[in-house]
Amino acid sequence: MAEARANHSDRVAVVEGGYRVTYGELGAQVDGLAAFFIRRGVAPGDRVSALMVNSHAFVVTYFGVAGAGAILNPLNHRLSTADLAFILGDAGARWLVADVAFGERVAELLAGDCPLEGVIWVGGDSGSSSEVSPVPVATAVPTVAFAQVLSEGSGSAGFSAVARQPDDVAHLYYTSGTTGRPKGVCLTHRNVCVHARGTIEELSLGADDVWGHIAPMFHLADAWATFAITWVGGRHVMVPRYDAPTVLDALARHGVTITNLIPTMLNDLVNHPGAASVDVSSLRLLMSGGAPMAPALVKRVVDTFGCDYVQTYGLTETSPYLTLSLLHPHLRTLPADEQLVYKAKTGRPFQTVDLRVVDEVGSLVAPDGRQVGEIQVRGDSVTPGYWNRPEATAAAFTDDGFLRTGDLAVVDAEGYVDIVDRLKDMIITGGENVYSTEVEHVLYEHAAVVEAAVIGTPDEKWGETVVAVVVLRPRGDDGQGARVTAADLIAHCKGHLAAFKAPKRVVFLESLPRTGSGKIRKQTLRDQLA
Repeated sequence: MAEARANHSDRVAVVEGGYRVTYGELGAQVDGLAAFFIRRGVAPGDRVSALMVNSHAFVVTYFGVAGAGAILNPLNHRLSTADLAFILGDAGARWLVADVAFGERVAELLAGDCPLEGVIWVGGDSGSSSEVSPVPVATAVPTVAFAQVLSEGSGSAGFSAVARQPDDVAHLYYTSGTTGRPKGVCLTHRNVCVHARGTIEELSLGADDVWGHIAPMFHLADAWATFAITWVGGRHVMVPRYDAPTVLDALARHGVTITNLIPTMLNDLVNHPGAASVDVSSLRLLMSGGAPMAPALVKRVVDTFGCDYVQTYGLTETSPYLTLSLLHPHLRTLPADEQLVYKAKTGRPFQTVDLRVVDEVGSLVAPDGRQVGEIQVRGDSVTPGYWNRPEATAAAFTDDGFLRTGDLAVVDAEGYVDIVDRLKDMIITGGENVYSTEVEHVLYEHAAVVEAAVIGTPDEKWGETVVAVVVLRPRGDDGQGARVTAADLIAHCKGHLAAFKAPKRVVFLESLPRTGSGKIRKQTLRDQLA
């Protein structure tokens, strides 16, 4: 923030609806929030939580909490109240910055065993500081409006941020908790800064870039750009909640040049009737992360939006990027369809990490695109471990310091990694391994399929049976969706895969269950279909 404030003071930093703020103004607001926390006794290393939609206030909070020397704990607002209560208690959060839209949930949290000492309310639908926010509910702890905090801090001229060491924790992100209680992932100042610098170089980010905050800022699929775009003096455009027409309008209206979406959003956008007609000529790069993207869907994205595409892969534990499907220089001379093959892969290693793919005994897999192993990584953008979980931390790392990702992948002759499955999602049927992503990619090639998830269900004879759970395209789009049967899709898969890999059963749903970050909950599907 200090660099952007010094070098880009008069440039517009954040756009949220009709509200705009320059980097000079944003820096003063950050100082004001940091000073507020310090005056309230928040000490270096204390935790401040945030329950917010994408907003100007979220940007101020990310930097303001750091300026106070505290640790920011972004909360996934899609989690249950019970999970949020657990996280607040586990983190030992002292203050909460919350949107007024979550007032009732905050009241429920405060009615329980909650460590919070105060709440800052971010008001209005926009979440900006342009209006004083009303207090939505009566609470048992002191509350203050975000705009009032900034007004109170307007006299903080000469404020200096609290000095912290590179390996001090900056952020505390909790996993979605699909397999038990959420774990707090610690990211240090070194992790965050090294990753931001890496993205600036890898993606050629500059002051002319306009980043669309569309994926939720509580998740690292988007949050990393808060730091990288600020560092180069680019512009942040806020989309508080995902909605296809709103996103398409924001891309066109604000001249967004780059953004990172989750596959669910991209799938929805390319299937929206207005996608092909909206002017998104400002877009130079669309990225997707959070789950593998089927090559057929990647082609639709490129054809629809006419910009470059990069597949991303990473974890909360790695700040997040581990790979990008950026093309090596010699691959850029290939015909477009051959380039697309590489763009649809998980990608080559990100510059901040040392990445390897190893078999069961720890040997590197052959770079033949066939031998499967686990992705393991280490580097300055990799977490030092989990919050107050020494056993989980020890189990996550190998003896030589590599983080076990739990993701299974192959490596090709060019060094590009391609994920085939999560270790826990691999299906073993009749003694044969079936990787769910391979089957899903084939399903996505069928014109009637909008979304697909492949899972294994128990089978007395084969051990597991391959089951496809599918969402079909509405009949009105091309007339195919409503007419497709399970037998049609099974036959489609058998035409592209070995028979044992094809689904033995197809289940049609209106929608697929998802985690708070938008990933498909395969465990929920397994439980429902068991």
